[in-house]
Amino acid sequence: MRIASGIKLRHLEAFLAIARLRSLTDAAADLGVTQPAISKTLKELESLLGAVLMERGRAGVSLTAEGEIFRHYASLSLAALREGLDGLEQARMGSDRLLRVGALPSVAASIIPRAAEMHLEHGRCATLDIVTGPNGHMLDQLRAGALHVVIGRLGQPEAMQGLSFQQLYTEQVALVVRPGHPLLGSGDLARLPEFPVLFPNRTAAIRPLVERLMVANGIGQIPRRIETVSNAFGRAFTLGCDAVWIISQGVVARDLADGTLHALPVDTRITLGPVGISTRAGEAPAPDLVLFTAVVRDVVARVRPALWSGR
Repeated sequence: MRIASGIKLRHLEAFLAIARLRSLTDAAADLGVTQPAISKTLKELESLLGAVLMERGRAGVSLTAEGEIFRHYASLSLAALREGLDGLEQARMGSDRLLRVGALPSVAASIIPRAAEMHLEHGRCATLDIVTGPNGHMLDQLRAGALHVVIGRLGQPEAMQGLSFQQLYTEQVALVVRPGHPLLGSGDLARLPEFPVLFPNRTAAIRPLVERLMVANGIGQIPRRIETVSNAFGRAFTLGCDAVWIISQGVVARDLADGTLHALPVDTRITLGPVGISTRAGEAPAPDLVLFTAVVRDVVARVRPALWSGR
């Protein structure tokens, strides 16, 4: 059934007031209109819907079966509209509000900077409190209420209990080296143990994926291995020696784009995994969160294709 184009807010308010008070006279007084005016409004609504919503009797007004159905959805619609108006009002208020955002290192290095810039451009928005860290830890913080949202990898099923996930894109790891590295020509993974390797630590979301990549390529023990997820250390160490840095592609996307670092020609599609927005399940998002996640989606749609060649 199509929504009747003539239905207006006054129709819903009048109908719901009559349904609540069971009296045309009382509903008219409650809304500050005359009884004939509210009666006319009700008749207009019934005409637009092509259904009788109420029956008038000596005991007052009673809802028909159609009226009961319509009251349920009219109440939800009006409540949603009021929430939207309240949300707009909150968004116009000062920036005393705090929006706590957890960001995976790859997201913090690629998507979040532009998203934060666009968020500030809106004006009178919530102050962003952005933290980064291991994916599992941030999901725990989200579940406990210490964070409002996490932009990161999809966690294991047990880690996603009580949380909701909306995918933004997929991402894989890269094996990156300095310009002129001996492996750049061949990308022969069998030679990986010959070099220092920066490996994701045990709490990193990509650790199981990287271990799978090693097994798939027959790589066993790596004697000179450093475990870290520090972007600053990884970048400085890799540029200063013949190390191979195994890291999420998003962390080094700009380095790869400007030639500061180079990716080895290695097939890492086995490490492909979803990156998205995690929030607490069953919880209505606050207006500030709605605005920020919309900005994040916009940035992903506009910025990510310039940094990655595949999805």
